[in-house]
Amino acid sequence: MSLVAEAFVSQIAATEPWPENATLYQQLRGEQILLSDNAASLAVQAFLQMCNLPVKVVCRANAEYMSPSGKVPFIHVGNQVVSELGPIVQFVKAKGHSLSDGLDEVQKAEMKAYMELVNNMLLTAELYLQWCDEATVGEITIARYGSPYPWPLNHILAYQKQWEVKRKMKAIGWGNKTLDQVLEDVDQCCQALSQRLGTQPYFFNKQPTELDALVFGHLYTILTTQLTSDELSEKLSDVCSSLPCAAGVTCHLSPVGSSSTWLCSQGTAPRKTNSLLCHRSVLYGPFFSILRV
Repeated sequence: MSLVAEAFVSQIAATEPWPENATLYQQLRGEQILLSDNAASLAVQAFLQMCNLPVKVVCRANAEYMSPSGKVPFIHVGNQVVSELGPIVQFVKAKGHSLSDGLDEVQKAEMKAYMELVNNMLLTAELYLQWCDEATVGEITIARYGSPYPWPLNHILAYQKQWEVKRKMKAIGWGNKTLDQVLEDVDQCCQALSQRLGTQPYFFNKQPTELDALVFGHLYTILTTQLTSDELSEKLSDVCSSLPCAAGVTCHLSPVGSSSTWLCSQGTAPRKTNSLLCHRSVLYGPFFSILRV
């Protein structure tokens, strides 16, 4: 099918109503999914929740290879498959659901700039920790990434992925960075987000946007994931503790052992949920219902 024909079919499909059987695909929750993919999946789930669009989460060991872009999560809606938050936001907008229609052009440009900041700093830092920090690679990443596959395929796939990520890091100038330098970049990113949020409940106006969903996905996942070191989560905790209290927001996390603890399963044991998630930051309050799946 030509590109023009594909674009026409996609446009027609996008105008159809959102179905009740929409599906989001990601890797296996308990034993396979890594920090960065977990954050990306949670960001998309939060975004769809904000839009009041139902979606069923399905875990597949080969989700990364099922995705049209090779990245997770991806959604299957009707006869359309769309991966990653940005394209999913555009796809949902074509169906008449948008969180940023109330923003003017300057605000939309600013929102996109902050989303790029999150992707360039937080996401890249997560990838660095997973694939470039030797302690994390040896104790967590290799075992989890290859867990669904038999030996030696599990190691082959993991080392292939590590080579790809390291090549990307070198291309963007992160190849020779130390962990301390990465954490400093994360700190600067979070300080910028904190300053933009100020005392507001959301980053723009009084309603959440896709930026709120993206930040929620990354911050929540980092703060609740057990890694070989607590330096990254502690860095975020220091910044998040300065965020405004959520007036009138009461959050009730499911206890350890419940269905929501997959968010804490990057390592061998769940990390104790930081109390600021429930009481300090308004970013988290409205979206906890997506965790009870």
